[in-house]
Amino acid sequence: MSDPLPPPVADAQLSYPLRIEGRLDEPLSRWLWLVKWVLLIPHYIVLWFLFVAMAALTVIAFFAILITGRYPRPIFNFNVGVLRWAWRVGFYGYSALGTDQYPPFTFAVDAAYPATLDVPYPEHLSRGLVLVKWWLLAIPQYLVVGVLVGGVGIAVHLWGLIGVLALLAGVALLAAYPYPRSIFDVVMGLNRWAFRVLVYVLLMRDEYPPFRFDPGGLEAPSKPSAPPAPVPGTGWMPVPPPV
Repeated sequence: MSDPLPPPVADAQLSYPLRIEGRLDEPLSRWLWLVKWVLLIPHYIVLWFLFVAMAALTVIAFFAILITGRYPRPIFNFNVGVLRWAWRVGFYGYSALGTDQYPPFTFAVDAAYPATLDVPYPEHLSRGLVLVKWWLLAIPQYLVVGVLVGGVGIAVHLWGLIGVLALLAGVALLAAYPYPRSIFDVVMGLNRWAFRVLVYVLLMRDEYPPFRFDPGGLEAPSKPSAPPAPVPGTGWMPVPPPV
């Protein structure tokens, strides 16, 4: 059994309130990636039903946020579990090809598996923002994610940039080369971008996804903002704007 992922970055230190991490398992099989699509068919079937359920529950969450400003906790936990499941399948499959360990059939956190995902629960969400963020505000992100993901879905990135990079990594494995670390880091960053957008349009967070990818298998802590500099010759410190 491989070592578990190192301790995660604290939620308060995340550059975006989604933690998605993966550890590249080495060595990887030269040939297994060619048949993973067959091995993952049971997962694809289950995930299809789970995503249908998640879409229906998100409609319920929409009205709950609109009325109360809160995301129903059971629905939030279910959606996080589905995303966690999908990320494990994608990490094993053609979103990353990062491990040969078969993903478990579970919503729960599995510390021994080399891919993990979590979303901090928001205590309050904007009742006005919920009306526009999933369609109007997200349009630029949809355009970008369409290029990154391509077709099929979040667990199977075919034809998009992520799928092309994963294919290049598979070709390297087939030629008996190790998985190129630079490709893995970029693939992780692009997956991180795509999942951030998905979390946003599922109404789970109000923070707008940044137009950047943060490469690497582990989440890097956000950089603290520098304190304001005093005004020259006065010693007066500017008062920071309210958050």
